[in-house]
Parts: sequence; structure tokens; C-alpha cells
Amino acid sequence: MERQRPDYGPDVEVRRSRRRRRTYQARAEGGKVVVLAPADIDPAQERREVTALVERVRGRTANRLDDAALERRARRLAEEVLDGRPEFESIRWVRNMTRRWGSVSLGPNRIRISHRLAEVPDYVLDDVIVHELAHTFVEGGHGPEFWAWASRAPQHERARGYLEAYQRWGGIGR
Repeated sequence: MERQRPDYGPDVEVRRSRRRRRTYQARAEGGKVVVLAPADIDPAQERREVTALVERVRGRTANRLDDAALERRARRLAEEVLDGRPEFESIRWVRNMTRRWGSVSLGPNRIRISHRLAEVPDYVLDDVIVHELAHTFVEGGHGPEFWAWASRAPQHERARGYLEAYQRWGGIGR
């Protein structure tokens, strides 16, 4: 009887080999992290090894984050999607955000985006940016007016589904 293997989500692919005995290897390939693993290994040990390697690969990617490009993207979305309403001082990538996708410090409206979103598809990142931008001009949290603006992001529903799956399979909060 074959042991049940963990599911790591849509952005992690584990390639198991009977020829590989003890070592693991991981690399970024397109929008995924590909892990090469031994086929005959305990699922709990595999989960530990794969999780550590995925974090390491994502960490290397996060070192190449470009705050200037992120700001240009946010300013374009503010104009095109939110009719120029958002006013913000800055937007930047941060590495210490593990429970949220993004946040806004009200007052000077400084937006922070988790580095864990560096490898998501563009429409997902755009959705998170539009969400945080909406917080800069809509008061009252996540009420109906807020969602009317935030849902204007391109492919909003699809992005929400992606984020839900990403969180479940080891993205944020694990």
C-alpha cells in the first residue's frame, strides 16, 4: 500500500526518484519551486525537508525584490483601476510579514507587501496592491464600499481563490 504524500499546493512540485537515496534539491522553475526528492522516504520527513527547501528558494527570490518597480505598479493601478483616488507615501516589499499579504500604516499611508508574494502571478499581486490602495481612501475597514473598490482589481475572484489556496498549502502563516 502506497503512503499518502503531502500536497504542497499549486506552486510547489515534488519530483520523486527511486534513484535518489537521501538528498533533496530545489530550484525555481517558472512560477513554481521544483523539489527533487527520494521516492522511498517517510512522508513526515519529506514534508520537513521540502518545506525548508521551498522557504530557502523563496528567500533567494525575495532578495531580488524591486521597491521602485512595485511603486510604479501601484501608481499605475491607482490611476487605472481606482480612478486616481488613493494617496500613499510609499509601497515596499518586506520580509518580516508572515501572517498577512499586505498592510497600510494610516496617516502617512505607507504600504507594505509580503515578500512571499514575489513569485505569484501578476494578477494576484495586483489584487493585493489594489486591496491595500483601497484602504488608503475608504474608511471603515472591509465594508461594502471597501469591497466595491477592492473588487475592481483585474481577475479579483480568481486572485482571491489563488491566495486562499496559497495560504492553505504553506504560503503565509505556516
